Amino acid sequence: MTIKAKLVPTLVVGSVLATSVAIADDGLENYRNRFEALPYLPPIPANNSLTEAKIELGNMLFFEPRISSSGVISCATCHNPALGWADRIPRAVGHDGQIGERNTPTVLNSGFLGSQFWDGREPDLEGQALGPIEAPVEMAMELDVALERLIGFELYQEKFSAAYPGQEEPITDDNLAHALATFQRTLNTPNSPFDRYLHGDQEAISEQAKEGMVAFVDNGCIACHRGPALTDSQFHAIQVPGSTDLGRYIVTGQESDKYRFRTPTLRNVAVTYPYMNNGATETLEEAVAIMGQEMLGREFNDDTVTNITAFLHTLTGEMPDFEVPALP
Repeated sequence: MTIKAKLVPTLVVGSVLATSVAIADDGLENYRNRFEALPYLPPIPANNSLTEAKIELGNMLFFEPRISSSGVISCATCHNPALGWADRIPRAVGHDGQIGERNTPTVLNSGFLGSQFWDGREPDLEGQALGPIEAPVEMAMELDVALERLIGFELYQEKFSAAYPGQEEPITDDNLAHALATFQRTLNTPNSPFDRYLHGDQEAISEQAKEGMVAFVDNGCIACHRGPALTDSQFHAIQVPGSTDLGRYIVTGQESDKYRFRTPTLRNVAVTYPYMNNGATETLEEAVAIMGQEMLGREFNDDTVTNITAFLHTLTGEMPDFEVPALP
């Protein structure tokens, strides 16, 4: 692959100021144009505006274990910021040591998804937020009890009132869901090496990663992994080794939805292992090979697997800036 590089004046890439960045004509414009850089924020719903007060409240609630039955499990237990906002175990462990049926998806960039959960049973983050709190295998908490616990703290009364001014009793399940969803919409990872490459810095990724991008497109991976979050948010059937999970069929009851799961985002995929709906696939290389076989009917050779894996590593972006809150 021949590179013709030249120096250009200062270039602004996202929020990063780069001086004398080498812009190169690598002959891959047709491939680059198949991708979209990740914006700094996802779409914001009209009924849940993004405000500092709601972000601050949602941040606290995300780390609050007292909205679980045991008082020791929070959203951050399974969505650990130090572990790619997931848990890096095959299947989530919840209330009383119960093991769930599915791998914990990262919440990073979740505001860009067209639906939530592996089976897409909720359309948005607001719908998703309360599910884990109530689920017996996760936080196992009745919502009215969770709200009573929050009401018992003067600080939460103040924070809910600030986030939802004018409401006589702002500590409600709806406001709880909206605050959690608001915070999660700030957990985005823009400005990855691949984003910088798409913005014009063609030295941001390696030649091997570029070869992987080409293989990713030419082999059809981009058919399902497209858009800014590299997911079509649609449901596709896959027989994952060791899994008997019926997937979207559990939601719809439609025979055609058996073993269908929502396409996971590939953003930060290198740090959100293990893979597949049951977390049985430990390495990214193994996941690439399995997807080639199961979804594309292709047996990737070692070079193709290595190159696509190198490309996927360039999708790790800047982790969100947040603070672990001081809880009352």
